[in-house]
Amino acid sequence: MTSSDAGAGPGERPVLLVLADSLSYYGPKGGLPSDHPDIWPNIVARQLGWDVELVARIGWTSRDVWWALTQDPRVWSAVPRAGAVVFAVGGMDSLPSPLPTALREQLRYVRPPALRRVVRTGYQWLQPRLSPLGWPVALPPRLSVEYLESSRAALEYMRPELPVIGTLPSVHRSEAYGKVHAGRPGAVAAITAWSEEKNVPLVDLAEAVRANVFSDQGNPDGIHWGWDGHTEVAAAMLTALRAAGVVPDSAEGAVPADPVSSGAE
Repeated sequence: MTSSDAGAGPGERPVLLVLADSLSYYGPKGGLPSDHPDIWPNIVARQLGWDVELVARIGWTSRDVWWALTQDPRVWSAVPRAGAVVFAVGGMDSLPSPLPTALREQLRYVRPPALRRVVRTGYQWLQPRLSPLGWPVALPPRLSVEYLESSRAALEYMRPELPVIGTLPSVHRSEAYGKVHAGRPGAVAAITAWSEEKNVPLVDLAEAVRANVFSDQGNPDGIHWGWDGHTEVAAAMLTALRAAGVVPDSAEGAVPADPVSSGAE
């Protein structure tokens, strides 16, 4: 595929392709379906008049974005129609992971189930108690940027004109991670340097959601956001898309409240 045969055709709506972690689809009470009207990818798409392809999973890092691009046929089918691609990851990369990330990812495969429950309980007991060490993080900043750049370069090869938007890590107050986020400054510095070098607009998720996360309106887990957080991220994302030259005049300005869906569970 080349740029000459890609892009939404006549009568087709462009696609906002979002490669993300669970922050993209969790609300104040838990996970939500990808078509829920109040999560930020769908707020943005409504403003643009686009469709959305949300490819995301809890715990995803920048490495998983690369794996999705190279292994997920949903992504392959979305790239030709994409009007923009968002890498909405990085928060998990920068969280403390004193126990090996591979251990967390492999817990689901432990058998028999009784042993899996014992191992999971042990992991959940140790994780917050070791997190104050602040190190190591789930994915070092150098590797996060390597995966982001590999993903960006692959998209540029297929669609040279396709805008890519990045994100800076969110903030948290999660007991599960000992309320520690010592890895965030290093991640911010590395991702910012990459974005400046490659001219990738960034959305600072922390700036958008800090007030919501540290209020009683966010998710009680201390990581995921309430509706105000999603609204603020949508507004910041539209600003970044405008900087990339893809937001029509009708989508400029603040994101209006949706009278049908606001306050949804």
